[in-house]
Amino acid sequence: MKTVDTLIHAGWIVPVEPESVVLEQHSIAIQDGHILDLLPTAEARDRYQAEHEFDKPGHLLMPGLINAHTHAAMSLMRGLTDDLPLMRWLSEHIWPAEGKWVSPEFVRDGSRLAMAEMLRGGTTCFNDMYFFPDEVARLAEQTGMRAVVGLIVIDFPTAWAQDSDEYIHKGFAVHDQVKHSPLVTTAFAPHGPYTVSDEPLQKIVMYAEELDIPVHMHVHETAHEVTEGIQQHGKRPLSRLAELGLVSPRLLAVHMTQLDEDEIAIHADANAHVVHCPESNLKLASGFCPVQRLLDAGVNVALGTDGAASNNDLDMFGEMRTAALLAKGVAGDASALPAYRALEMATINGARALGLDAVCGSLVAGKAADIVAVKMDDLETQPLYHAISQLVYATARDKVSDVWVAGRHLLKDSQLTTLDEAAILDTARRWQNRLIEQS
Repeated sequence: MKTVDTLIHAGWIVPVEPESVVLEQHSIAIQDGHILDLLPTAEARDRYQAEHEFDKPGHLLMPGLINAHTHAAMSLMRGLTDDLPLMRWLSEHIWPAEGKWVSPEFVRDGSRLAMAEMLRGGTTCFNDMYFFPDEVARLAEQTGMRAVVGLIVIDFPTAWAQDSDEYIHKGFAVHDQVKHSPLVTTAFAPHGPYTVSDEPLQKIVMYAEELDIPVHMHVHETAHEVTEGIQQHGKRPLSRLAELGLVSPRLLAVHMTQLDEDEIAIHADANAHVVHCPESNLKLASGFCPVQRLLDAGVNVALGTDGAASNNDLDMFGEMRTAALLAKGVAGDASALPAYRALEMATINGARALGLDAVCGSLVAGKAADIVAVKMDDLETQPLYHAISQLVYATARDKVSDVWVAGRHLLKDSQLTTLDEAAILDTARRWQNRLIEQS
């Protein structure tokens, strides 16, 4: 009998790869932070003994969810201002608040709150775009969570940098800081076509190739953005980005609510990725991403929450359900975006977009043990006929009981093991009082 670090027995395993597979009464063996084996539970008990063994007969094991677009620190602005269109929300409220409050302390405290929320909801990896990414990287490593930190670039000055050259220079330093990390990687994160000019975008194309990292950017988020792009540059923003060389397999284009058929074809031909943020798009009335048309064209579509300031949560179970339902309404087809595709968007598709599909996104021997246990024997999830449909259409994040990242148990019986929940709540309340009293 072979000794392993961890053995988890479950009623169901949804590995995501192969597609649509559900394994009943199976187990996962973990060794040195990686998945060693998936096999029937009876065989697992005969073959392995473990230092840590978990019997979860009423649970389903699935890959950790991948939130492919976040502004983690903005969790401290959750509900600060609501029910406004994007540009008014940004220019009159969010950007002034950021100018006053954003600091290393703000980013640490907001990101810690976000990581706690995400882990409790089964998210094991997030792709972030915000200021002070060095703080986010350090915190992710301390917490044990997988993260892609955005090397943000904007034309105007902020608390992080004064101009595009300084943003890029500081981004290089962050990349060097994490280049040997097993959990944290980087992506260039130019904010959007309307906040970054041609010269820094051309530099980003070159540097992203040199560093072999993705480019994470808001693109075609609203009709206003497209109209403004035509007025300023004589072309739609995606066409401008294509001419600059940004539309490539490195690009994660976030939102993409304003697309014509030619633009979908251009994106597909370039093997570029789309990150769909359905609930944020709905709340800001930004438009509808044509998810089924993108998938039909062969575009890899991942899923993200956006920041809690515009969502107002970081709930990837909610995003899966909303994405699946919204896609059916937009396409006028009840078979559009079936449950298993929505689950792929929240797992393996996000991993592919971030260049992490050899590491995470599915439960496959050799990959990191980024695993979520979901309680499926409560009345809200019974009877259970089809496990994947139940995950997407009936299961809420409060059913997540356990989370492992690289084999490390970060949520155990619904309790965080590397973050202090009481301290995080106390800090959030202090920030609430500061923002209310001095805004």
